[in-house]
Amino acid sequence: MDRDAVVEAVVALFGVVTLAAVIIWIGSAYTNGGTDLGLTDQGGIALVGAIAFFILFMSAIGLGLSRRY
Repeated sequence: MDRDAVVEAVVALFGVVTLAAVIIWIGSAYTNGGTDLGLTDQGGIALVGAIAFFILFMSAIGLGLSRRY
């Protein structure tokens, strides 16, 4: 595996782990409580925002990595 492939794999892994951590944090911070454990309205908006930010962020990172050469 060459150096560029390792860099791309590490960046992708970091992005996915960060997204998972944010989703877990949103799930614990914006819980309805009680027995249903669903998200509040603000939690749903935060989750959609986190996913949208992840898509834009990873697109920008991918574009930056592709223009390195």
